[in-house]
Amino acid sequence: MSLISVEEAKARLLASTYPLEAEMVSLLDAGGRILAKDLCAERTQPPFAASAMDGYAVIAEDTNHSERPIQVIGEVAAGQSFSGKVTKGSAVRIFTGAPVPDGADAILMQENADRESNIVFAKQPVSKGKFIRPEGLDFSKGEVLLKSGTKLDYRELSLAASMNYSQLPVYKRPLVAILANGDELVAPGEEPGPNQIVASNQIGIARLARECDANVLLLGIAPDNKEQIADKIKQALEAKADILVTLGGASVGDHDYIQEVLGQVGMSLEFWRIAMRPGKPLMAGHIGQTKVLGLPGNPVSSLVCALLFLKPILRKITGQLDLGGERVAAILGASLEENDFRQDFLRAELTEDNNGNLVATPFAIQDSSMLSMFTKAHALIVRKPNAPAAQTGEQVNIIPLGPTF
Repeated sequence: MSLISVEEAKARLLASTYPLEAEMVSLLDAGGRILAKDLCAERTQPPFAASAMDGYAVIAEDTNHSERPIQVIGEVAAGQSFSGKVTKGSAVRIFTGAPVPDGADAILMQENADRESNIVFAKQPVSKGKFIRPEGLDFSKGEVLLKSGTKLDYRELSLAASMNYSQLPVYKRPLVAILANGDELVAPGEEPGPNQIVASNQIGIARLARECDANVLLLGIAPDNKEQIADKIKQALEAKADILVTLGGASVGDHDYIQEVLGQVGMSLEFWRIAMRPGKPLMAGHIGQTKVLGLPGNPVSSLVCALLFLKPILRKITGQLDLGGERVAAILGASLEENDFRQDFLRAELTEDNNGNLVATPFAIQDSSMLSMFTKAHALIVRKPNAPAAQTGEQVNIIPLGPTF
């Protein structure tokens, strides 16, 4: 099977990915979830003309003369109403959030009022409509305020509550099962043997999946044994995992059994190997409704492939509007040799020049096993296949790995 491009691989993966069903959850449990349908306001806010200040509901014209007495005929607080009507020469003591009485067309705030018994004088005139929040100032009943695909945070949840929702329809969280493979691997915290290393990929992949609103099932480490690999895969299928991510063992070595075992348990292979660096031995397929994504074993290759392929799959399966992976322009901080037939994703440091432009400087060493270097990187420089040599100062495209400046 020949190598395919990054763009083709991503397009094929996303073409076979669809959002999961919706479920209703309480407002309190909806934080971080993805809204599954547009939400219309169930009410108008505010539902009446309301005072924006503590003060006096008046007729604005009565405040034009500071010596003119205005008779206080009542009082109204938030949650109450005034049954009478404000007429010329009268006022009602009012508090923030209270309904504006009939007849009043402005609020004289208390700092600008002198009161003597039941008489108030305006120290400053107010204009018509001053300090009155009109009905529907915030939103009106039936107005679409939250769109499907929105990730719900504290602001969105506050708005939904104000719209009078106690429960929200959100996309179900997908289950991502993660299986690491290799005799050379031990779990974090264990003591490696003389020829072993600590498995790190599954921890980073799990965190990325959770950031994309997925649940995670860690299947642990399967040694290079076909029966034990098959047992782990069956655990994922029995748990009805939406996505099975395998780490390592998908290449062409004598002890790389992942693809063979997946075929034995019914995987239909969609593609294998991509023209990219790092990350060439990436595999994709499906077992029934479970999507399979086989990532490389090298830590940086695994994380880069997860960023480029697993992240957009998870965002689409959870109905998110933004699939991620956006590329932005930067200035190259060091020259690069011409590229070969594979698309490159170079780890780079980001700085700013005197004009505020982003400057991406690739690290001298790009080994796909070096997690410490990857952690220091701020971005990936994207180089097209067969790109010519590039000089310092030329424009390049980057994928930020975190917030830029």
